[in-house]
Amino acid sequence: MRVSRQQAEENRQTVIDVASRLFREHGFDGIGLKDLMAGAGLTQGAFYKQFESKDDLAAKASRRALESASGRWSAAAQANPQNPLAAVIAFYLSMGHRGERMEGCPVVALGSDAARQGLDVKASFEAGIREYLEMLGGWIGEEEGEPGGKAMAILSTMVGAVVLARAVNDEQMSKRFLQAAAESVLPGSTADDAGQGVRQ
Repeated sequence: MRVSRQQAEENRQTVIDVASRLFREHGFDGIGLKDLMAGAGLTQGAFYKQFESKDDLAAKASRRALESASGRWSAAAQANPQNPLAAVIAFYLSMGHRGERMEGCPVVALGSDAARQGLDVKASFEAGIREYLEMLGGWIGEEEGEPGGKAMAILSTMVGAVVLARAVNDEQMSKRFLQAAAESVLPGSTADDAGQGVRQ
């Protein structure tokens, strides 16, 4: 049965959404096209009508994942306009976020994988990372333009802490990584001041 143009586009967007989650859970090379398409409720045969290659899908799924992550940062910041940085840290450096394999930050989940991918995937990551840095820069008073060193240091600390928190079995050590990062990013504050996120 012939699929309408509108249905084909809806199917394509579904595949991108599903891939953005499954890649974060399994890595770019940890899941094949058959399973990606099955996750979207479609057959593998439909893939090549929608995408040029798996790399093409990886770039689009990365962009979608990073847009979603930036949206979560914006929502957290809007919920606490008096201290948007603390609000973002509270959810980002939380045990809840540590456990979010499919919905969590794509830089944490796929950063090392992205380094081994092609230019299009890296371009998607670069755009998303720049958006993170732009938000951080605005919250800490850096001038607009090229990212400042302080925003870069904050982002590096946050991403690194979640990577390390996920890498260990010891839950107390995991929490300490998150708490230490929160205290480092918000000098003079405890993790409690950043929010209850790191204790969840």
